[in-house]
Amino acid sequence: MTLRLQQGQVWKLGDEFIRITRLERLAVGYKLCRNLKAGEGKHLDATKKEFCRLLKTATLVSSPQTVKASSSPPPPA
Repeated sequence: MTLRLQQGQVWKLGDEFIRITRLERLAVGYKLCRNLKAGEGKHLDATKKEFCRLLKTATLVSSPQTVKASSSPPPPA
């Protein structure tokens, strides 16, 4: 299964969360924090290759597509 990186995705790595804040062709900006609700954390940069290696053991928590799909009202019957 291949997964596409998207801006706004949240990943869980151990007891920390990683949120993609900036996604470019060869670089990724992300925020590393322990509590998603507090919003406090470090902003870091990495190459896409380094970032993908970091995510190898992480699990996807939320994606912008799932947020859009869940927030839209059901179709009329």
